[in-house]
Amino acid sequence: MDENSIWKLQSDWYSPTRLHNSPVEYDFPGDRFIPNRSLMDLDQAHSLLTTTSQKPGKLKFKVEYRSKLENNLKLDVEGRPFQMLVFRGSPKSSRKSNRLIDEMRRSDEEILTHKPNRHFPKRESCILDAPNIKNDFYLNIMDWGKTNFLAIALGSKLYLWNADNREVELLSDVGSDYPTSVAWSEDAKTVAAGYRCSRIHLWDAETLKLVRRLTGHQKRVGSVAWNGQILTSGSSDKAIINHDVRTGNSLACCMKVHTEEVCGLKWSNTGNRLASGGNDNLIYIWDARKMSATQYVYRLSDHRAAVKALAWCPYNCDVLASGGGTNDGTLKIWNIQKGACINSIDTKAQICGLQWNKHHKELLSGHGFGSECQNQLCLWRYPSMCKIGESMNHTSRVLHLSQSPDGLTVVSAGADETLRFWDVFGPPQDANSRISHLDSLLSLKTSPIR
Repeated sequence: MDENSIWKLQSDWYSPTRLHNSPVEYDFPGDRFIPNRSLMDLDQAHSLLTTTSQKPGKLKFKVEYRSKLENNLKLDVEGRPFQMLVFRGSPKSSRKSNRLIDEMRRSDEEILTHKPNRHFPKRESCILDAPNIKNDFYLNIMDWGKTNFLAIALGSKLYLWNADNREVELLSDVGSDYPTSVAWSEDAKTVAAGYRCSRIHLWDAETLKLVRRLTGHQKRVGSVAWNGQILTSGSSDKAIINHDVRTGNSLACCMKVHTEEVCGLKWSNTGNRLASGGNDNLIYIWDARKMSATQYVYRLSDHRAAVKALAWCPYNCDVLASGGGTNDGTLKIWNIQKGACINSIDTKAQICGLQWNKHHKELLSGHGFGSECQNQLCLWRYPSMCKIGESMNHTSRVLHLSQSPDGLTVVSAGADETLRFWDVFGPPQDANSRISHLDSLLSLKTSPIR
């Protein structure tokens, strides 16, 4: 074999561009400063770089070439020893700018991923007396409108409480009859009130005058919900009616699929889906475009008691929360796109109301009869549904929940005849700011609505 052939064979052993078992011969070794590690024999390279006493078999180099090769592999341009293919990082002096960039990135990540400690406030920000409130699980007699007015039915009277100046207006007093459901229109210009004697009244919030009477039900109207100019009502006559308030004959369609009283109604934020809950332990999901044909989308039957508490997730239109009555006590999260329950928490207490936090991924539940969560407000982290905290300040069951227009405050109405306002959905406060805030409210600690 001539000398050129020997050189070609010998050059292959350290060539970083040689494919093992490749029939191709390379006359020149690859560039050692830009190694292709997937084509290397790293075990052999490491052995050659670290072993001085043993030489690879069948490889006979001239002494001068071998010495020069080892010096090139083991010494840098200034003659200082180093090893190739050893991952040790660059010198600190050359990494200064990159390190600063890395620190900035880590700082940004910490800011983005930092979650402040959430908690349930220990005390209310305000308490109002609510004499003669009906202690009835199936009613829905409180709603907070976009103009910051709270509508609340106490006995036969319907009040409007201005949250800005704390003034109270008497909207109606129907004597022997009484309101069983209340809901603000989306523009907060009209209050709809359903009554025990099957009628529905529409009140002008500015003039405090009755502007419309709606009919169609045969028994008490326990739930009402707005969707634009459509008012949906549910009754103990088991019917759900859509009223188009723009027309003289307002009755747009009537659905009768529940076998017991309809006690919960909630339109989705997008206005294309309606959830109805009944005393038959069922939830029906309706498509707004197909309600006239009384064709529901899903029939959800996982609860074992009446379903009054319903709430659509504000940041995922396909998620619905529901709560069961005393014999059920489960808080369920539904994927409405699939019609499936994706989470269920046994609270061991009647669930009377649910409210989503618009600013954090949290859900608030109000409870009645039961064991562990009886008469409590409970704050849950979504989607893990771990409990963040609770309040036991109500001395009787929590009947209703409603949320302020800015989404920071929740009001709870209890059978203990109190309305309690909680700054539960706002950002966390330090102890000093909470104490200062509560001290400023001491003079308003108890304000009667009479």
